[in-house]
This record gives sequence, structure tokens and C-alpha cells, in this order.
Amino acid sequence: MARTILPFGPQHPVLPEPLHLKLVVEDEIVLEAVPALGYVHRGLEKLCEVRDVNQMIQVVERVCGICSCLHAVCYCQGIEALLSLDVPPRAKYLRVIWGELHRMHSHLLWLGLFADAFGFESLFMQCWKVRERIMDIMEATCGNRVVVSVNVIGGVRRDLSPEQCSWILEQLAIAEKDVKRLQSTLLTDYTVCKRTKGKGVLTGEQAYQLGAAGPTLRGSGVAQDARQENYAAYGGLEFAPVTEPDGDSYARSAVRFRETLQSIDLVRQAIARMPGGEIAVTTKARPQGEVTMRVEQPRGELFYYIKADGTKNLDRVRIRTPTFANIPPLLAMLPGIELADVPVVVLSIDPCISCTER
Repeated sequence: MARTILPFGPQHPVLPEPLHLKLVVEDEIVLEAVPALGYVHRGLEKLCEVRDVNQMIQVVERVCGICSCLHAVCYCQGIEALLSLDVPPRAKYLRVIWGELHRMHSHLLWLGLFADAFGFESLFMQCWKVRERIMDIMEATCGNRVVVSVNVIGGVRRDLSPEQCSWILEQLAIAEKDVKRLQSTLLTDYTVCKRTKGKGVLTGEQAYQLGAAGPTLRGSGVAQDARQENYAAYGGLEFAPVTEPDGDSYARSAVRFRETLQSIDLVRQAIARMPGGEIAVTTKARPQGEVTMRVEQPRGELFYYIKADGTKNLDRVRIRTPTFANIPPLLAMLPGIELADVPVVVLSIDPCISCTER
């Protein structure tokens, strides 16, 4: 059989992201996949030279809108480490609450897009209907639905009243019921299982050796989660990494579904255990030195390197996003599958090219 090289992306009917792959195909079977990165490069890291330390919060929030809160948490924690700032305990719990709300809306967005990849339009709408409720919570508590801009160096800029906390719990109870109602279709439907089980298999050893992150890693049975490092207020909450053993597209989708429910529980715990007090400490941000910081994005571990020289501008900001880490594992998943399964397998890592090509 003759081999053919087919371009996959950067525009594709199934993909919400402009991921570009070159597929070597023989008789409808993928033999090799070669990535072509850089299509939407924006040069955001370079902006640290012309935006001061505080202005860079707004820049990093726009690396990716869906997980903007967690980019800001990672950046602010890095600057706080350089300044030796002690963030108020209440602010740490508030960061957890908004961070987990972002995780919920990211996973629900992805579950809807994954359903759309099979042609399940009604399931797509149902997932996004639940996501709308989560975004309504963020709008009511922060004033915006996606880029909430609540993090500042030294804490957060907004607080939650007891009435708001009670309302959030009421809304999450409804969302939890709606998510569980989708479980039978998302995890047991014949078509879903047929399109995902055994597709794009990544063993636990492969996932670890290739540097996979987030649900892509945990879907292969590796219980690794940056939240176990107890940043923010996670040290005061009870949770365990969600894992699935099979390492296929189904396992990765099951991890995200279960993590959505876990995030609801974490928000409940954070509200119940959140102490009173201040939500921020004021400081004149003139950091000096080098620091690395990690947090757990919806897609996996986010890594920041920050170098400062004591002026209002930073010397260097370097960001490693989870999708960048998950591209080598993706290239290991694709060989051997049918061409028709490529979009589903690619979507199973939840690619964010906006994050990857900053």
C-alpha cells in the first residue's frame, strides 16, 4: 500500500483549536504523526519587558481564558514567594473556590465538545447548559464570566458574603444533579464506548516517561496532581487524585467527568472551612531573584519560571503549559488507529493551542 501524508488542521470541523498535525497514513491507518507548532504564536512572555509586575497579571490571564484564574494564581504565588509575602488564609480559600469553578466550567466545556465530536448535539447542549450555571456563579461573584480577574499580588480583590456562599451552594447542588443525570450517556452509551474504548491507548509507563500531565496522565492510572503540593488552601481540604487504569480516550473522559463532581465537593469544603479575616495584603511589588511555581490547571500541571531584578519590570517569564506537555503523549497515541478516530483521540487530551503557542 502507498503511504500518504495528510494535513490535519489547523482548521478542522471537529477541533475548537488550531492544532496542526501531519499524518502519515496507509490504508486508513495512521502510521506516524508529526506536529507543526507556532500557528498562533502571540509573544505574551515578551511583554514582561514593557508591562510592570502588576500589569502582567492581566497578561497571563489571557494566555488562556478558560483557565485564566489559575494562570493568575500561579503567577501571583511566584511573585509572592519572591517578596516573602504571607497571603491571608481567607484569600487562599477564595483562590481555591474560583479555581475549582474554572475547573468545572473547563471540563464541562470539553465534555460538550467531546460529545459533539460523535455527533451528539443534544448531549453537547446539556453539558453546556450546566456550564452556563457555573459561569453565572462567576459572573455574580466576580463581575465577569470567563476572565474573572480576582487575583492580585498578596491575595484577591473580591470577597464572598455569607449570602453569596449560601447561594453558591444552592447553585452547585442543582449543577451536581444535572451532571449526574448525564452520567449514563457520557459513560455507558454504546456509541460513546464504541468510539472511545481502546482508542488512543497510552500506558501508565508511557504517560510517565513522555511527561503527560493532568487527566491525560491520570487517565493512564498515574495518581499525580499538583494540588497535592498543598498550594493555596488545598492542604486544608480532603481529596485524592481521580484516576482510571485503561489509558484510552474513554478513561480520559471519565477522569474529567469525575473531576467535575470532585470540584463541586472541593468548593463545598472550601466554603465550609474558610476562615474570616483580610483578603489581601498591600505591597509595593519590586521582586528580586528567581522562582518556579506549579499549579494544577484543568488540563494538567502549569509551570511558571519568573526572574526579577528588583525593578518594576520582570527580567523573564517562562510558561510551560499542560497541552505542551501532552503533545508527545498524543504523538504516541495516534499510530495504529484509524483515520476516522484521529479527531476523537486528539480531543481526548483537551488541547489548548492558545496556551501552547503563547
